[in-house]
Amino acid sequence: MAEYEATREMPASSATVFEVASDMDLVNQRLPHGLHVRDEGEGVVEAAGDVVPGGGEHEGLFGASREQLRVEWGGRDHPEYAGWLQVADRADGASEVTVHISLLDEPEDETPRERGAQVRSMLDESLDRLAAEVARRA
Repeated sequence: MAEYEATREMPASSATVFEVASDMDLVNQRLPHGLHVRDEGEGVVEAAGDVVPGGGEHEGLFGASREQLRVEWGGRDHPEYAGWLQVADRADGASEVTVHISLLDEPEDETPRERGAQVRSMLDESLDRLAAEVARRA
């Protein structure tokens, strides 16, 4: 199993950041290039793109908890993939977001460095795009 995580300060309150991060109408604006998600309703999404294993569309799950300021997702037809995004308050009025990806079918010791660098780059890109969207709304 390989685990990847990135954290970034956001220029707004946790409530504002969570609203942007959990809005399915905005999800493709914050995803890294090469990944597209379509809302299928009832917590189900279709994911496609260059970075989706196996090509084509894949069914996934998407859920958000306002009480926990947490968004979770995963592959329904690829259960070895899961992720979450957690928003936390900061004392200065800003917030912090941590995004985490688990790839259960990739042994951490055997994952090539290039793959790890690619996933970390995608997490950073996603957080950059989320921060830009939050800044527009704050």
